Formats: sequence, C-alpha cells, structure tokens
Amino acid sequence: MRKAAVAPKCGASGTASTGYYIANLLEETLGAKFNTLTGYKDGPEVELAVEREELHCRGISVETLFGREPLIGWLKSGYIRILVQTGKKRDPRLSDVPTIWELMNELKTPEAGRRLATIILAVGAFGRPYVSSPGLPPERAKILLSAFNKTLADADFQAQARERKLDIDPVGGDELATLAREVIAQPAEVVGRMKRLLEK
Repeated sequence: MRKAAVAPKCGASGTASTGYYIANLLEETLGAKFNTLTGYKDGPEVELAVEREELHCRGISVETLFGREPLIGWLKSGYIRILVQTGKKRDPRLSDVPTIWELMNELKTPEAGRRLATIILAVGAFGRPYVSSPGLPPERAKILLSAFNKTLADADFQAQARERKLDIDPVGGDELATLAREVIAQPAEVVGRMKRLLEK
C-alpha cells in the first residue's frame, strides 16, 4: 500500500465514516496510499461494490467483520485480507494482522503522527460509554458500577451476546478518564493536523 503505483480505491459512505478517516490516518502515519470514494449509501452497498470489483478495499470495525455476512464468508474463504488493526493490541481472531501502533514503531512514525493516531482512534476505545450527570453521589456510582459489572459477568448475558455475535470487551472508567486526559492534552499543531485530516 505504501509503494502502490496507483492508489487502491476504497469505499466509504461519506467523509464522517470510519472507512474515510481511517484511510486518511493510515496515509498520514504510515505513508499508505488510498483513493477513497464516497457517496455509497451504507456498508452493504460498499460490499457490493467490492464484489463488482469497483473497489479494492474498505475500512470496517472488527465487530462488523465478525458479525455479519458477507464479511464472515469473505474472511473464511480468503476473499479478503485484513491489512491493519487500529486497536492497541491485536484481536486474538486476527493474531497475524499487525496493529497501526506496531507499524508506526516499525516505520518510526514521528511523535506528532502517534499523537494524531491517539486522538483519531480514541473514539473506538470510548465506544459507547455509560455516563451520569455531575454530582452523582459516590455511593450511588458504586452501586451502578457493581450492577454493571455483575451484568457483564452474568452467564445468560454472555450467552445472549455470543448468540448475537456481540463482542463484550468493557473498558473501565479509570482507563477512559486517562484516555480522555491524553486526548485533550494535545498541542495545537496536532489538533490542527487532525482537523485537516478529517476535512480532506
């Protein structure tokens, strides 16, 4: 992807979609080349375009990859190859696929690029957090946290999640607070670079 004479065509629904801004991030941090085409209605329409050989690639979450067809079948048959993961650590189901962080280490991506990746990829780590209003009494917060953790550990809950092919990989509040502080404490240069990346 870094040495491609012609940048491969990737599909995305729009400039706010993961497939669009992750391709831009890979260009900025790893020197990969992409020609991202937007305007597809949704993910399944992008997949049809891949099957028609109108597109060569697309960005997708691991949850979606393992959660529905035709992606599950594509992966099993070898029709697609996963190039990079954006998580801090490799998903065990994709143990042979490097993370962007590993590739940035290998390619000696400058610190500004690493900071850019931290900001852009934080959305995946934050996921869909459960939050409360300011001033929640600590004892009530403790009760809610305990109930939430018991739900995650419940055998019936886990079975339903597996049946629906849902990944359960919770991130604790302390870890999210640390990440939030890291994202906010970026120099103006990196924030400006992020804005340019998202506006490409």
